[in-house]
Amino acid sequence: FCLSCLLLLSLWRHSSGRGKLPPGPIPLPIVGNFFQIDIKDIQQSLNKLSKVYGPVFTLYMGMQPTVVFHGYEAIKEGLVDHGEEFSGRGRLPGLDRINKGIIFNNGKRWKDTRRFTLMTLQNLGMGKKSTEDRVQEEAQCLVEELRKTNGGTILYLLKNTLYILILFKNISNSFGLPCDPTFILNCAPCNVICSTIFQNRFDYKDKNFVNLMEKVNENTKIMSSPWMQVKSNNNNLAIFITLCHVSPLIAVKNMSIFFYMAIFHCFKPVKVQEEIVHVVGRHWSPCMQGRSSMPYTDAVVHEVQRYINLIPINLPHEVTCDIKFRDYLIPKVRWFLLCTNIITSLSSVLHDKKDFPNPEKFDPGHFLDKNGNFKKMTTSCLSQQGLACMELFLFLTTILQNFKLKSLTSTTPVVNGLVSVPPPYQICFIPV
Repeated sequence: FCLSCLLLLSLWRHSSGRGKLPPGPIPLPIVGNFFQIDIKDIQQSLNKLSKVYGPVFTLYMGMQPTVVFHGYEAIKEGLVDHGEEFSGRGRLPGLDRINKGIIFNNGKRWKDTRRFTLMTLQNLGMGKKSTEDRVQEEAQCLVEELRKTNGGTILYLLKNTLYILILFKNISNSFGLPCDPTFILNCAPCNVICSTIFQNRFDYKDKNFVNLMEKVNENTKIMSSPWMQVKSNNNNLAIFITLCHVSPLIAVKNMSIFFYMAIFHCFKPVKVQEEIVHVVGRHWSPCMQGRSSMPYTDAVVHEVQRYINLIPINLPHEVTCDIKFRDYLIPKVRWFLLCTNIITSLSSVLHDKKDFPNPEKFDPGHFLDKNGNFKKMTTSCLSQQGLACMELFLFLTTILQNFKLKSLTSTTPVVNGLVSVPPPYQICFIPV
């Protein structure tokens, strides 16, 4: 009897307030629209729902009302034109007890933390010429570390298959041959942060540096463990983890995907390398000033990020007050003191046919005008005010300036979910 009353109460409360929210599929009691969403392909589910209910619609995650913005116009109108009203951080199950650092903080504390972090990083040189110098220095160290993998020896070994079969074990131990670049690529952006905070970079095999990265990774895992739901974490620790792990992850994942796609899919890096050598040469370090002179390279980097769709769905936002949006009224608080979450489909922007005529096709021309110049685009990125973008461009151009890329194996496609990641792969960095 109690369960029946609860179900009836749930249905009444869902239906009584739905007139104010955007339209959407009818939710089931307790579970909401959970069974109407394909967890393995959330983005495709949102695409189908947007065709039925329009670019702004409502879903219920259990009892939690969630308004979805789909497409560039809806997202811009919500997060830019009404940025203040939608600036709250949405609530995620299991993360309510974390709410620390830059990513998961909310309200005034988030604003204060963000302002303090940016001010501190700027005082340490972030965003100035000294930051680019640090990234360039680290790029050269990254190149030297990749040379140690001795990928060039594979050219000689390929000439003698019998020699490989007989001595493969010894050769693999001596020369490394193809390598998984993930760890080396992960070290580079972390070292930039360390050189900014500690005024000193670390060797990639330095015990303190390796221990630091292990501890950061360990703390990142702990943040989502049941223990964190009981023991409140330190705000300063959360900020440090964000800077030393979450933020560099942007550059690392994009570099990994870039090399993966260059080897196995979509495009060949030869034209990019030719442009780099033409503009920079072999003996000068690439710099941000030269980026405007390398439109094709810049376009390829942007197209890789667009095509791979690294983060299809943004972290949820939350309305800070009751707001009338288009013809709907989105309340801050609903039943059981549940706030209204806002989900933005970033994938719907990156695959918008109005801006990208062939969104399913990899085409650097999406970012080039008729004259071959790069289309100017505005980006807003809290993560180090564009540091990740600087690292991505300088690391990639420096690597391609010094190496040819080659792989001896095939691999599986990129896995798409809440975050798109490439599968494990190995690659030869052959010095030029």
